[in-house]
Amino acid sequence: MYRTGRWLYVAFMCHQVIEKTLKAYWCGTRADTPPYTHHHMRLAEGCGLYDKMSDGQKDFLDLVTNYNIEARYPEDKEALARN
Repeated sequence: MYRTGRWLYVAFMCHQVIEKTLKAYWCGTRADTPPYTHHHMRLAEGCGLYDKMSDGQKDFLDLVTNYNIEARYPEDKEALARN
């Protein structure tokens, strides 16, 4: 996908990797199950990582979280691709 310039899908896959990594960290550090959410900030806050992140990392989480919309709301795909 990267080599063919399918940037929206690259961003979506990056979103998925970060989400699954945060959920894995949650499971490794807490006794409860992570919430059913795709929102990175909520996951990072819940497992105690958010306060340890730099402002740049927090901004990146916020940016990448937006790319989850592509899979659930295809009508917004074009608008996201322009950003």
